[in-house]
Amino acid sequence: MIKLLSVLFLGSALVLTGCGDTEESAEGELQDGTYRIEELNCGSTGWKEALEIVVDGGAITDANFESVNEDDVNKIEDEDYQETMTNVSGTGPQDFIPELEEQIVGMEKPSDVEVVTGATSTSEKIQEWAEELYSAAEEGNTDTIQVDNQDE
Repeated sequence: MIKLLSVLFLGSALVLTGCGDTEESAEGELQDGTYRIEELNCGSTGWKEALEIVVDGGAITDANFESVNEDDVNKIEDEDYQETMTNVSGTGPQDFIPELEEQIVGMEKPSDVEVVTGATSTSEKIQEWAEELYSAAEEGNTDTIQVDNQDE
């Protein structure tokens, strides 16, 4: 009887150990899909922003940051905004948005996204959002994350 109980106990321990290894190997892996976070309103900045990433083969293969105003003009296409921001901070959305998107595509972890000088607030938002989307991709949760920025 003791021998039978020992065999059952050992068998159970091996099964549980195997389950633990499976969970550990899946941790940190990104699930294929499209992940999006978006603001619901233009907020006090006058811009409604969104970030979308695509994961394919367990890696981020595309990133797209959007910023549109109440007239549905995309910040990256607004030449006046580009000129004004470049004069004030040394960089404009046509410069820093593609740079930030490129960082996201190349990131292995959210902390890899670095702040672009002259675009600190947008960089910090993208860092925060990249972290949220990375977590969603680890879980395989493709539901759009909505940010209520009415009071911002």
